[in-house]
Parts: sequence; structure tokens; C-alpha cells
Amino acid sequence: MYKSLKYIRMALAALVLLGITALLLDGTGMLRHWLGWLPKMQLLPAILALNFVVVVAILLTTVLIGRLYCSLLCPMGIFQDILTWFHKMIFGKKRPFRYRKPANWLRYTVLALFVVAMLAGMGSMAALIAPYSAYARMVTNIHGSGAIQWVAIITLVVIGLLGFTMGRIWCNTVCPVGTLLGLVGKHRIFGIRIDASKCVGCHQCEQGCKCMCIDIDGGCQVDDSRCVDCWNCLSKCKFDAISIAAKPNKSSASKEIDASRRTFVATTLAIGTATALHAQEQKVDGGLAALLDKSVPKRNVPLRPFGAVSQKNFESRCTACQLCVSQCPEKVLRPSTDLGTFLQPYMAYDQGYCRMACTRCSEVCPTGAIQPVSREQKTAISIGLAVALHDNCLSAEGVNCGACARHCPAGAITMVDNGSGRPVPAVNESKCTGCGACEYYCPARPMTAIYVEGRQRHVEI
Repeated sequence: MYKSLKYIRMALAALVLLGITALLLDGTGMLRHWLGWLPKMQLLPAILALNFVVVVAILLTTVLIGRLYCSLLCPMGIFQDILTWFHKMIFGKKRPFRYRKPANWLRYTVLALFVVAMLAGMGSMAALIAPYSAYARMVTNIHGSGAIQWVAIITLVVIGLLGFTMGRIWCNTVCPVGTLLGLVGKHRIFGIRIDASKCVGCHQCEQGCKCMCIDIDGGCQVDDSRCVDCWNCLSKCKFDAISIAAKPNKSSASKEIDASRRTFVATTLAIGTATALHAQEQKVDGGLAALLDKSVPKRNVPLRPFGAVSQKNFESRCTACQLCVSQCPEKVLRPSTDLGTFLQPYMAYDQGYCRMACTRCSEVCPTGAIQPVSREQKTAISIGLAVALHDNCLSAEGVNCGACARHCPAGAITMVDNGSGRPVPAVNESKCTGCGACEYYCPARPMTAIYVEGRQRHVEI
């Protein structure tokens, strides 16, 4: 029975990993209709999106049977399991693990710094070690360029080597989600229990534990805070000494409140309070010169996708998972290289513009950084305002252009006399959505004669 449980978990985990990977690599946008729910089942995105149903379900499952989330739903955790399997395939046998004492000082320090960074608005930097976001960036940016590609390569090399040689060491020393769930899993009701009277000390279970949390010589103990319910140990024991059972009661349990439980409650309240405040803030708060490349203008305020609500909402919730970037059909969304918003997407219109009929990014965002918007709602939102640079305009130089006015889907641009008999673009601020069609179609080179400046807070028009 225990072996079948293990293989069922492995099959489900493989489906989850394949589904998330396929969604990240899908350029057609078709898979989001069937697989878009998978990223929303990840713990950190669910917390940021205030998806209390998912958060409560994960926490209750962890209280009941432990960190099953880490071995069944977390793509980075499943990826490390595959690396452990590769080790066996290459060397012909599984790497024998042995018990390691928990590096609690490192685990809790990383978690504390992660929470502080999230509360301080440095979410893009903190998300570098968030498991789902790290895996997503690794998948989508490994063939990128510049700093973005290097982040993906470093992530792959570091976690790849650790997973290949030391199993789940990343999950139990660095991963903030793993540490957070470990604080809950430490008090799980059901877990791996070893009957010392049946144990013969063969260490087979300990050697098969990729979390290195089974201590046979220390009294047949299992560290519930690090166990991820892979259930490898269950199939290893030939003497029926290991089972899934309720945790033995302790007489002092009702009199003492464990410090780790207080830490978990404080951490959860801190994250929940911060995200609730952010949610409340949302409510109140051509080819005439084809030989030259078009220069991307330096915007005072970056452009954020339709549905992002405001710069503050977007930057505080976005974990830079790159899912919206991979789903953007016009390749308008790109990872930022600015330190303050590192890897978080911004919009650029040198290779395309944001079409009013497309709402993919708002449909797939798992954290609420981009709120769902319909096509009708999108036409009534302004994320930026077109700014005309008359000195660069070809029409002002006697060329019959007017490309910006012809291609504006909102009819916000008209050509007016500049006082010398030459037409130049004029922008109607009450109609401009900031879609970028004018900037994209402007043939002026190297700097366009019209570009879109972002808004700190998106407005209805």
C-alpha cells in the first residue's frame, strides 16, 4: 500500500511539473484555458493574491499530514527530485543520504530577511529565491540574453548542483516557503513514525531520505519540519517498522506554546497584513528610415500592464515569475534590469504594442499583480499618456506621414497645424489608453516622434 502511495504521488507531481512547464513555454496562449489554475495553487502567489481558499487548504493539509505541497505542487521541489533520480541513472544506484542536523539559524534568517524584503517593497529581489518564481524564470529565460539569462543560468547551476548531490538541501535551508511550511509541519497530526522496537538499525530508510531528516542512531526520530512526504522511506523498510501514524501525545503539550509556532503565526500575520493593505490601496488610492533601429525612450514612469492598477500594487505583488512575459503574443512585456524592480515585467513598444483584444497577462497572473480585465474594461483604462515630440515629427519636415493618428485604436490622436502649415500630432488625454500603437508605428528614427509615458496609477477614461 505504501509503495502505491509513493507512485501515485510521483505521477501527480510529474503531471504538475509538466503542466507548469508547458504553460510557461506556451507561446500560443491556448494552454492558459486548461492550465492557468496551476500557478494560482502556488503558496506565495496565493498569499499575494489574497487567495485565502488556496492558502488555507495548503496550511490545513500541512497541519494534517505535513509538507505534501513541497513534493506534489512545488515545481522547484519536483525538479530537485528529478535531479536525484538522474543521479541514480548516471551512477547506477541512488546516492546514500545520511541524517544532517537542521541548519535552523540559516533557515529562519533567510525567512526573516525574505519577509522584511517583501514588506519593504523589495519583492523582486526577495522573489529570487521564491521556489515557483525561481523555477519559472529558469524555464523562460534560459535562452534569453544579458542579466536575465545569467539569473536563469545561475539559478539552474546552483539549485541543479545542490539537488543532484544533496537532495532537498535547498528546500530545507534556503527556500522561504519550505521554512514557513516547516514551522507548520513540525506540529502535523499524522506523519512518518518509526517503531524503535521493530527497527534493526539497517539505515535503509535514512539512506533513502533525500531530506536527510531521519535519525536512526538518535532514537529513530523524524524531523517533521523538514520531511516533505516523499514516502521513500516507507518502501525501504523490510521490517514494517515505519508507518504513517498520529504523533504521540506529550503531557506537556497543553502547557507549552512552541516558539516555532509563535514564529509561524507572526510571519503569517505580517505577510497577510501587508498584502491586505496593498489590496485596500487598490480601492482608495513604417519604414522611411529602416536602416536605423528605433530607440526605446527613457520613461519617467515605467509602463505596467492593463489590470496592474498602480505602480505600487504591481511592484509589491509581482514575484517576477515571467508567466505574463511568456504569454504576451506581441512581446511587449519584458523583464526589467533595474535594481529596484529587477526581473519584474515592464512594457516596451519598439517591437509591438498592446492590442485591445488581448487580455492574456491578466488571465494568467497568479499573484494579483495584474488584475483580471475583460476586453471591454481594457478599452476604458488608461495606463499611460502619449507624448508628442514635434521636433522629431516627419510631418513637420514636409513628409506626408500621420502614422500615429491613422493607427491609434482609441482615436486619441489628430494632426493639427503647427503654425507653419505643417501637421503635427495632438493627443486627446481623455481618450488615450497608453496602448503604444502610436509609438510602435511612428517611422521617425532613431528616436520616435511620439511615445507613451506611464502613469503612477491607472485611470478610467
